[in-house]
Amino acid sequence: MLRTLHILDFVIVDQAEIAFEPGFTVFSGETGAGKSILIDALSLTLGGRGDASLVREGAARADISAVFDTPPAAARWLAEQAIEGTELILRRVIDAQGRGKAYINGLPATLTQLRDLGALLIDIHGQHAHQSLLASASQRDILDTQGGHGQDALALQAAWDAWRAALATLESARRDAAGQAAALEKLQDDVAFLDALAPDPDEWPTLCARQSRLAHAQALLAGASQAAEALDGESGSASQALQAALQALQALVRHDPRLEEHCQALESARILCAETVSGLNAYADRLELDPDALAQADARMSEMFAAARRFQVEPETLAELHRQLAAQLRHSAAQHDIDALAQACAQAEARYQAAAQALSARRQTTARRLSEQVTAAMQTLSMEGGTFQVQLAACKPGAHGLETVEFLVAGHAGVPARPLSKVASGGELARISLALSVIASQAARVPTLIFDEVDSGIGGGVAEVVGHLLAQLGQRHQVLCVTHLPQVASCAGHHFQVSKKTRAHKTLSSIQALDADARVQEIARMLGGLKITDATRDHAREMLRLSSR
Repeated sequence: MLRTLHILDFVIVDQAEIAFEPGFTVFSGETGAGKSILIDALSLTLGGRGDASLVREGAARADISAVFDTPPAAARWLAEQAIEGTELILRRVIDAQGRGKAYINGLPATLTQLRDLGALLIDIHGQHAHQSLLASASQRDILDTQGGHGQDALALQAAWDAWRAALATLESARRDAAGQAAALEKLQDDVAFLDALAPDPDEWPTLCARQSRLAHAQALLAGASQAAEALDGESGSASQALQAALQALQALVRHDPRLEEHCQALESARILCAETVSGLNAYADRLELDPDALAQADARMSEMFAAARRFQVEPETLAELHRQLAAQLRHSAAQHDIDALAQACAQAEARYQAAAQALSARRQTTARRLSEQVTAAMQTLSMEGGTFQVQLAACKPGAHGLETVEFLVAGHAGVPARPLSKVASGGELARISLALSVIASQAARVPTLIFDEVDSGIGGGVAEVVGHLLAQLGQRHQVLCVTHLPQVASCAGHHFQVSKKTRAHKTLSSIQALDADARVQEIARMLGGLKITDATRDHAREMLRLSSR
């Protein structure tokens, strides 16, 4: 759950440190005092968008930190991201130029990471959430969220995309069959030519070296023989000179032992000379004087030069070109095999239909259950006899399935259910929205739920029912609610007052936890407005007493 929220220089809040408790907590205050600013600040730490307008006037930056207990799902997410820490701290900093930074447990983070982690911690129901109920897409999302169909809906979208892509490929192949056939024929000819040439990846440098060696074989043989003669000929050779020098020094070593190292050097040179002569003789014996082999090498080089000119590439790249064109031929042949493409399209359609029908069945089950739950909730929200129905109407296959989702409502007994957008008043819409929020939240796995003035448009006994609903929800979750209704506020276990004051010609908002006496005073204000009488205070005490039962 949310433990603390620290706000520094955010909008009209200079500094606030709020400690939260389990259960149901409300925030109240005069209109414009900044109640919803708290929700906005918390939303920033959960990855919401921010800009320079959120920085308090005259301040260098806004700095918001939220500290949470770590639920198991969040702990697994942190482990996957290799983020450590005994507690969970989310932080956002936005400077006066609108530049922002985000942190998780002190480590830099992206907004996507904050949003992914925030989805495991808090669910926020905004004060204008009921307006989105009028959109068909929102109604479908509510149904899928309530039924836990999210992954099924994503899989269906992927199946639809795959089917559409397969169909587009098939239609393109049919449309361009004549032109593609000519291109495919040319590609087949090119690959057949290279198949016959069969260039190897390392063939060209090896071939060049062999041709050069064969073309200059006579010169190479003459040079090797001449070098061997100079090293070990019958007269005046290097071998004879080394032997004479060695003998001259060996005769003198007994007179000066320091000459021994020079004798050893001459001996090494003599041995190396002998080995070199042996190597040159072996080289000369192996050297090819083969006109036929030279002619073959010249012919192969001519073939590869001709192929390189045909494809306008370097000879050494022919093997790679062969590989690429062969792969392109296989791909093109598959892309223009009409029968194979038609079969792939049919298979993609079958996968889509299977996924869509499975999702339809799950939606039917969820629609019945949600209709019953919301209808039951309407009876407690001054809509006795009213009914709520989730209607699934068959439609053409699409990215979202085989049916449209539409919410129908009958505000009271004896009237037919009609689309929500056509018959619900503002107050009814707000109450149905609240019922949906509470029902959805009962299945929520996040530890903290926030309701930002979702009770707008209701009052009286209905407001009291709403307060009790939120209090019951607070037994399973940490529930935070921004409210202007005393009936709702009196049901909370904890109460904060948000007030606005002017200091040094600047308007600032402050947040204060209320004790028992201060809470009576605040609820009395919510009941009676600016003039608070003893009777109003007594009424406030009575509301608190009844709500605590």
